[in-house]
Amino acid sequence: MTAPKQLTLFPQNPVKPEDIGKTTPIGKTLELFVQHLKREGKTEHTIKAFLGDMHLLGEFSGLDMPVGNYNTPYLNDYLKWVEYGRGVPCSRKTYARRVTTLKVFFKWLYAVKAINYDPAKPILQRSGPAPLSNVLTQEQVRECLGLAQMMKKGDEIDHRPQLILRLLLETGIKKSETERLTLADIDRTQREDPAIFIRHEVNNVYKERRLPISTDLLRVLEFYLRQYTPKEAVFTCTTRNLEYIITDIGQQADIPFKLSFENLRWTMAVRDWRSGVDEETIRETLGISKITWYETGHKIKQLAEQQITEENEG
Repeated sequence: MTAPKQLTLFPQNPVKPEDIGKTTPIGKTLELFVQHLKREGKTEHTIKAFLGDMHLLGEFSGLDMPVGNYNTPYLNDYLKWVEYGRGVPCSRKTYARRVTTLKVFFKWLYAVKAINYDPAKPILQRSGPAPLSNVLTQEQVRECLGLAQMMKKGDEIDHRPQLILRLLLETGIKKSETERLTLADIDRTQREDPAIFIRHEVNNVYKERRLPISTDLLRVLEFYLRQYTPKEAVFTCTTRNLEYIITDIGQQADIPFKLSFENLRWTMAVRDWRSGVDEETIRETLGISKITWYETGHKIKQLAEQQITEENEG
């Protein structure tokens, strides 16, 4: 009979693979994972690439997420975000490597008995072009907004669902940008021309973009601020909770796909394209480079044309 696995005194800081358990944060496993790759004879280039892929997974889930919380549907959502939600091109070769990284990492965790099953094993490598994202039609947008306006918190209307939905439909900001949005980023000085500012630093270069918002969104925002009274960050809950809210809106509206930050961002871009907004403005709104726009812009055109064709056929 195998002796039971002994718990370490500090389970959150494993010093050897056997110390890792299902509650260990994924970020605490990466140093041991690198050691495992070295023992397996992986090159320095491969180790650097795999570690970068793991930090990308950590960007999506948070490096504090316990390794036992990852399952196959979640990893598939992550891979979909890698292709569509980041606003950064992901070639077939890079995508294939990121799938390989997941398989190697979770196979290793399973082998050291840190987790009860390997959630990456069922994930399939695929060839050929990536499928296009799902986007909402105008009718679906109206249905979702109508439902969001009626969602409640106890006996009163909850203004958070409508706020997050309108915000993403109007600005297409990323999940990480939503998380960083603060009260100081909202310009309400000109009531007829309100806006939000997305500010961040990339490679020691400060970047900022101003995104106009509608007076309707500003009105919902003010209701929300009175209801939740945030002190600094606009949203007083995690982005994961916001994801649950968005998914719930989609389910109540009978949307035939899972509603997410990602497809709301694409919905905004397609809507602007169909409204005649110039490509440069859409690119700047999305906050992506001209190199990235080459691929992203092509997909937006495809989605817009596909939507128009479906409307004509219907």
